[in-house]
Amino acid sequence: MEIINTALIDCKILLPTIHNDSRGYFLETYNQIQLNKALNCDICFVQDNTSFSTKGVLRGLHFQKGIFAQSKLIRVVSGSVLDVVVDLREKSPTFLKHFSVELSETNQKQLFVPRGFAHGFVVLSDNAHISYKCDNFYNKDSEGGVLYNDRDLGIDWKLEQDQIKVSDKDLELPSLSAISIANLW
Repeated sequence: MEIINTALIDCKILLPTIHNDSRGYFLETYNQIQLNKALNCDICFVQDNTSFSTKGVLRGLHFQKGIFAQSKLIRVVSGSVLDVVVDLREKSPTFLKHFSVELSETNQKQLFVPRGFAHGFVVLSDNAHISYKCDNFYNKDSEGGVLYNDRDLGIDWKLEQDQIKVSDKDLELPSLSAISIANLW
């Protein structure tokens, strides 16, 4: 497994070793010992989530607050998404910066998102099946988020606005300026 630093401190891209032959391919998508060694930390995932969406569906930008904050390891099983993270850690050198990467069944990239980040994705292919691990359990009362098209963030979602499908719940998320970041973590 190769670990690639991103423009955001502690957020990493993981490239698994892919073994190809005439039958197809094999790859190890998760190895706790290798991941912890590569990240120089002790991550223990406790929950797996799966999402299936059609082209243009945008989910995010979401996070869990306080003691329910989550680190995530995200991968695309089929299709292609633009995955976006925003650093909301007030003391981080990359505070309020965002990063995006295309994750797909073809490139097999995975994204490690540490606690303290907002996360979202938009489906670029006809449909996409996303799988991700979390190191903390979901808690409805600890849900948080930032409006996906917040002007202060200026995220390029790689699709025209009329192609993007967002849930009513996500359309009601606050702008970055309306969030008290000091009280999130």
